[in-house]
Amino acid sequence: MNAIIHITNLRLRTYIGFNPDEREKKQDVVINIEIHYPADSACVDADEVSHALNYKTITKAVIAKVEDGHFLLLEKLVADILHECNQHPSVSYAKVRVDKPHALRFADSVSLTLDWRKT
Repeated sequence: MNAIIHITNLRLRTYIGFNPDEREKKQDVVINIEIHYPADSACVDADEVSHALNYKTITKAVIAKVEDGHFLLLEKLVADILHECNQHPSVSYAKVRVDKPHALRFADSVSLTLDWRKT
């Protein structure tokens, strides 16, 4: 059994961008995360917390990374978040999308998505 965890619309603030005004004040980002892991043990064998992936721990690591960071590129921000998501040995796949609202004048946001698969 493959479990898929979705963390939806995690709204944080960070320094993102390379223009002078972007480097001086935090901006909003909206983060969506998808994490896959085998959940046979958690679903069938036992009803034990230790058999499941702790999404709260992952979310706290992502929050710390984003809120404490300074990023020139959206690519680097997304890659760092993705790295936090695949640190647990049972994660088999992760995908991260980060939206940067108000990045373009006539668009709701600009977003970038990266994914990772265990080989």
